[in-house]
Amino acid sequence: MDDAPTRPANRLDRRKARTRAALIRAAQTLIAEGRTNVPILEITQAADVGMGSFYNHFETKEQLFDAAIESVMDAYGQLLDVLTADIDDPAEVFATSFRLAGRLHRREPELSRVLLNNALRLFSSKDGLAPRARRDIQAGVDAGRFRVDDVDLAVTMAAGALLCLGQLLHDQPERDDAAAADQLAEDLLRVFGVPAKQAHRICTLPLPDRVAERDDGSAA
Repeated sequence: MDDAPTRPANRLDRRKARTRAALIRAAQTLIAEGRTNVPILEITQAADVGMGSFYNHFETKEQLFDAAIESVMDAYGQLLDVLTADIDDPAEVFATSFRLAGRLHRREPELSRVLLNNALRLFSSKDGLAPRARRDIQAGVDAGRFRVDDVDLAVTMAAGALLCLGQLLHDQPERDDAAAADQLAEDLLRVFGVPAKQAHRICTLPLPDRVAERDDGSAA
C-alpha cells in the first residue's frame, strides 16, 4: 500500500530521464557533425520527442549543447579513471590516459569530433579530460616524477598534442593511431622530465584489458 503512490512518480522520473538522455544523444550527434546551428525542432525530431519536452529540460539550445558536451567528456574521463585506478606510478597514469585518449580519435570518431569541435570550451570545463590531466600532472610533480615549473602550461601542451593528434588522424586515415598516440605520450613524458628509457618503457606497457578486447573486436 505504501509503495503505490510512489510508482507513478517513479515512472514519470524514468520517462523524464529517458527524454533528457534522448535529447543529449541527439545533440551529441549534431555536435559531432558540426551542426550546432540547427533549430530546436530538428533536435527534437532527431531525439523523437515533442517540442514541449525540450523545454521541460532545457531553456535554450545552447544549454542542451553544453550539457551534451559535458556528459560525453565526463563519461570518458570517468572511464579513464577506472582503467588507471590500479596504477601507482603517476607518470604511468598520465601516459596511459593519454594513450587511451589518443586512440579515441580513430575508434570513437563521433566523440573525437565533439572534442575537436569544442576544444576551447572543454579546456575550461570542470569535468572531462582537462581537469584530469591537470590532476595527473600535478600528482607527477608531487611525487617527483615530473619536473614541471608550470602545471597549467603542461596541461596546455598535453591538450594541444591530443587535439592536433586527433586532427592528424582524421586527415590521415592510413596512419596507425596507436603508434602515434604512444609516441606522443612518450615525447610528453620526456618533456616533463622522465628519462628517455623510462618514458619508452612506460609507453610500451600493455594497455588495460578492455582496450585490448576492443582491438580484437571481441568487445564493445
